[in-house]
Amino acid sequence: MIKPARLKEGDTIGVISPASPSEKRSEVYRAKEYLEGLGYKVVIGKNVNKTKGITAASEEDRLEDIHEMFRRDDIDAVFVTQGGYGSAQLLRNLDFELIRTHPKILTGFSDITSLHLAINKVCDMVTFHAPGMARFNDEELMDYTKESFFKNLMSPEPPGEIKKDSPKKWWVTLHGGTVEAPVIGGNLTLICATLGTPWEIDTKGKILFFEEVEAEPWVIDHMLSHMRNAGKLDDAVGFVVAECTDCIPKRNDPGYFTDLSVEDVLDYYLKPLGKPVLYGLPMGHSDDLATLPLGVMTRLDADNKTFTVLESGVI
Repeated sequence: MIKPARLKEGDTIGVISPASPSEKRSEVYRAKEYLEGLGYKVVIGKNVNKTKGITAASEEDRLEDIHEMFRRDDIDAVFVTQGGYGSAQLLRNLDFELIRTHPKILTGFSDITSLHLAINKVCDMVTFHAPGMARFNDEELMDYTKESFFKNLMSPEPPGEIKKDSPKKWWVTLHGGTVEAPVIGGNLTLICATLGTPWEIDTKGKILFFEEVEAEPWVIDHMLSHMRNAGKLDDAVGFVVAECTDCIPKRNDPGYFTDLSVEDVLDYYLKPLGKPVLYGLPMGHSDDLATLPLGVMTRLDADNKTFTVLESGVI
C-alpha cells in the first residue's frame, strides 16, 4: 500500500470540511490555536464552514478544498473538522489520481468513512480512522486520544496493541480465535452505503472493523443483514467492533418487538461464522478514541482480547 510521510513538528496541516459544518465556527479556530501551540502550522480551507445546512458547503466547494490540500506541496497532512453527513456526495467527482500521486495523511471518522473506503480501494493508500479537529482543544481532547493520534501519525514504527481506555472497561469475546490480516472499515452506516457502488468495501481476507452511534439494535441488525447478503461477512476473516454509543432501543412502536441489545445482534450474525470477534474497543463515538491506520496489517486475538496494529501507516 501507499503510505504517506509521517507528521513532523513544524509541518503544515491543511483543514477541510468534507461533511457537515461545525456546530460553532469557533471550534475550528480553537483547534487551529491548539495545533499551532504544539508546533504545527495550520491552513484552513477557503470553503470550510462556508454555509450552514446539511453540509458545510456545496459539493463543488468541498471538492475544491480537498483537491487544493492534496495538490499543494506546502501542505503535509489533511485533517477534517468533523464528520456528520455529506462525504459520499463527493466520491463521483473526487480526483483519485491527484490523491494517489500526492499521498498525505488524511484523518477523520464517522461520515469520513466514505472517503477512507474509496481512497483505500482506488488509490491503495493508508488513511487514518481518527478524531476530527473539533476535538483538538484542552477541554475535549482526552490524553488517551491525543497519545494514540500522534503516535500513529508521527512514528514509522508499528503503533502496537490498542489499549483499553480504562481498566474498568470490559471487552467481549463473541467468538475466540486469532488471525493476522489487513484491517478495513469504519462507521457501519457508511460501510453499507458503499455496497453496489464502485467504491464498495472489499472485506475478502481482511479484518472488518466497524462502529456505530445512535442506531437502534434493529437498525444494526438490518445493516448486518445487508452485509451478510452481500457476502461481506463471509469474506472477512475476523471482526473488531468498537463501542456502539447510544445504540439502544428507543421508545417507539414500529409494529414489532425491538427489545434487543447490540450484543444480541452481533451474536446472531457474527458468532455462527466461527471467526474471531472482539467487541467494545474505544474506536467509535466515545470520549476516548484510538486512532487506526486503515489498510495495514493487524493481529486480532479474541481469546486474549487484544487487537494489535503490526504495521505503521506512515513512512
